Amino acid sequence: MLTRLPLSARPAIRRGLVAAGLAACMLPGAARAERISVVLDQAKVMSLPQGTRTVVVGNPAIADVTVQKNGIIVITGKTYGTTNLIALDTSGKIMAESALFVEAPSDGLVTVQRGLERESYSCTPRCAPTMVPGDASAFFTSVGAQTKQRNELANPNAK
Repeated sequence: MLTRLPLSARPAIRRGLVAAGLAACMLPGAARAERISVVLDQAKVMSLPQGTRTVVVGNPAIADVTVQKNGIIVITGKTYGTTNLIALDTSGKIMAESALFVEAPSDGLVTVQRGLERESYSCTPRCAPTMVPGDASAFFTSVGAQTKQRNELANPNAK
């Protein structure tokens, strides 16, 4: 059973959630960790601290990191969630640690809810079906199969 909260209680709950989110970004015994937000299926380019030799992603299922030349990294959001990113020097000392959040796209995404079934459409500018984690299984599978078939037709030599 769902219960609606009175409007007067909502600001207090919102403040509590914000405080919990800020606490999650704190490093034990250190200053606040940097918060990095990446949109699902998009990339963000960032610079590593000088002297970084190793980059660790807490959960590579959530985000992928590719190290480029001159201390540049490309972070790609793979699925929704939160993980962390750690930069180590040659002796294994932590140079930097950041909280990494992969978020839903906000521009041009339309969600259609039919009971418990959800479908997502990319409306940039015309609406077309797109696969988003959390969509109904049949919809996700159908759009995925069509996308795969289209890509194979576009590049018949790739397998």
